[in-house]
Amino acid sequence: MSQSVKFWFDVTCPFAWATSRWIKEVEKVRDITVEFVPMSLAVLNDGRDLPENYTNGMKAAWGPARVFAKVATDEPNKVDELYTIMGNKVHGEEQGGKTGYGAYDELIKEALAEAGLDASYAEVANTEDADEALRAFHNEGINSVGDEVGTPVIKLGDTAFFGPVITRIPTGEEAGEIFDAAVRLSEYPYFFEIKRSRTEMPQVSNK
Repeated sequence: MSQSVKFWFDVTCPFAWATSRWIKEVEKVRDITVEFVPMSLAVLNDGRDLPENYTNGMKAAWGPARVFAKVATDEPNKVDELYTIMGNKVHGEEQGGKTGYGAYDELIKEALAEAGLDASYAEVANTEDADEALRAFHNEGINSVGDEVGTPVIKLGDTAFFGPVITRIPTGEEAGEIFDAAVRLSEYPYFFEIKRSRTEMPQVSNK
């Protein structure tokens, strides 16, 4: 029986990207069904008192998240493909880290074209038209896992967690074994978290 996986992401988040690429590797070696769902660091941090540089990064993050919310509403079967295309541009090609409203506008247009999606989706990036849908997707993830988390959120069967936070992407059977371990932990109702100090950022560049 296929294992159900629900994966909430913000395309600008390098940690979500690394974990999502692990899940894509798991697809090759385990019988899983993955649903990618947008959430938003901009929504998560809305109204918080944050350093100016981080606040400016959150301004940039609104655009892509809104576009993903619109695509997830109208053509949910295309979210996975669009995430791979746009995420590779942001992280693999090191086009992320942008600041200010509209900073990802051109990248969004490029990714939509490559995914074969209508260019009109880009129009919601700098409006509030998709905000209700975005907040609904986001809140579904947060309500599944609880407060004080970020991206990614992953739901294995009936249990959701923040993470796993990884900085390198396992492949092949190793990816599958790590997934098996995560599933086993999720099956124990009294398991909540494992954490240690992180010593590096995700290593996901194609360069």
